[in-house]
Amino acid sequence: QVHLEESGGGLVQPGGSVTLSCSASIATFSSYIMGWFRQIPGKEREFVAAIVESGGRIYYADSVKGRFTISRDNDKNAVYLQANSLRPEDTAVYYCARGPSIYFPGAPAEVSDYVYWGQGTQVTVSS
Repeated sequence: QVHLEESGGGLVQPGGSVTLSCSASIATFSSYIMGWFRQIPGKEREFVAAIVESGGRIYYADSVKGRFTISRDNDKNAVYLQANSLRPEDTAVYYCARGPSIYFPGAPAEVSDYVYWGQGTQVTVSS
C-alpha cells in the first residue's frame, strides 16, 4: 500500500524560505516520477514541480521557476521542495504525489498524471 506524508509547512514571512519533505512508502521508489502540487481553497490543484531523476529531468511551473528547487533521495524514499523568496501568493496547501514511471515521455504536469497523494501541508506566507 502506498503512503505519502508531507512535513515542513508553516508560517513564513515574505521573502523567506521553507523546505518541504515527503516521505514515501513506495516499493521501487526510484522507478517513479515524484511531484509537488499546491491548492488554494476554491481553486484547482496546480502543478509546482516534478522530478524524474536527480541531475536529470526536472520540471517547474513558471510561477516558481528560479525560486523553488525539487530534489529526491532514492535511498531514503523521500522527495523535497526547497522554496525560497516566498511570496504571499505562494500560500497554499502543498501536496506531494507519485507520478508515472520514469519512462513517461514529456512533463508530467497534470493532476491526472499522478495516482497517489499525501494529505498535504499548509504553507502560509504572511508578515
